Amino acid sequence: MSLFFNVVPVADAITMARRVAVRTETETVPLADAFRRVLADDVRTDVDIPGFTRSVMDGYAVRAAETTGSSDTNPAILAFRGRIAMGTGADGRVNASECMYIPTGGILPAGADAVVMAENTELLGNDVLVKKPVAHGENVLLYNEDFPQGAIVLRKGRRISVQDTGVLAAAGCKGVPVSRLPRVGIISTGNELVTVDTVPGTGQVRDVNTVVVASFVREQGCLPVVYGIVRDERDAFSGALSRAAAECDAVLISGGSSKDDRDMAAAVIADLGEVLVHGVAIAPGKPTIIGRCRNVPVMGLPGHPAAAFIVMMVIGRHLLAGMTGETVPEPRTVPAKLALNVPSAKGREDYVRVRVENGIATPLFGKSGLLNTLVQSNGVVRVPAGREGLETGETVDVILW
Repeated sequence: MSLFFNVVPVADAITMARRVAVRTETETVPLADAFRRVLADDVRTDVDIPGFTRSVMDGYAVRAAETTGSSDTNPAILAFRGRIAMGTGADGRVNASECMYIPTGGILPAGADAVVMAENTELLGNDVLVKKPVAHGENVLLYNEDFPQGAIVLRKGRRISVQDTGVLAAAGCKGVPVSRLPRVGIISTGNELVTVDTVPGTGQVRDVNTVVVASFVREQGCLPVVYGIVRDERDAFSGALSRAAAECDAVLISGGSSKDDRDMAAAVIADLGEVLVHGVAIAPGKPTIIGRCRNVPVMGLPGHPAAAFIVMMVIGRHLLAGMTGETVPEPRTVPAKLALNVPSAKGREDYVRVRVENGIATPLFGKSGLLNTLVQSNGVVRVPAGREGLETGETVDVILW
């Protein structure tokens, strides 16, 4: 086992995680089911959006030049020439010194080039008093200004958001090409583990990682497949891993990755396939494993829930994204000043949990086995491998949960 704890940089582990990921097939789903799925192909609009020049305000369609210099005390006076009906072609034409009422979304009538907001006008008999000037094109959305016919509205690799579903609808995308949801097997190992509904006895702990990892997998747009708790027995573990690899697109194992004599995850993965990484220069999470079993990617996560979560956030999400083809977005960050010194060992990336309030990041120091720092924190600060810690008052980018 020459790769046993041959520690690699985080960047190399991420590269390996993406390399072993196998893309899932493309399938077409109804637009109503496309939310949070990953686009497998670019989507183009079949029409011009909008297909006509339209108003974006309730108001009056005017010739902008005729409103120049208008004010409450010196309004422009325009003859009222009727209303624009919604959902039909524009009726009439705005000639010199005229205007027409237009609702939001109405077609701009010929002759007009702007819309005055209704609140900046006053209807007085057959005249409209315009009390604020508008510029050419103001409050108007031009023909195909949003997307011309045939334009790409959303690119492949994008996770479909609420806003994206509206764009897809406007583009006429009734069936959406997406990547099949990867099935991700989850195995927890350890003789000390008991199920969540069991009251732990002496030396026992509830299986937290299965729930944490499954939730993370689901959040990343994949399907968790839980295989339960496996005892630290080689045959039992080998059988569970073989089954998961046969039934899933990837397997995540929590526990069994350190150097303890009982821990055999790396050895079993090597027996069934190959170990590509065993040891990453990250804290917490050094004993992370990346390998393959029958061409199915396998990641071995630390047994401590906080460490497992950090590894999934930093490295595991790249494995999951590699299976769907998702373009991994940059993490959401906020700048903050450190309230305390953050020590770190040079040569590894440290991820320190912090609580950010009013621009101040307070480190929540604690052992990797603690759970309270996960719920008390709202982000982490990354200490680069080349730094020996961070200093009080230093401005840092906090990666938000």
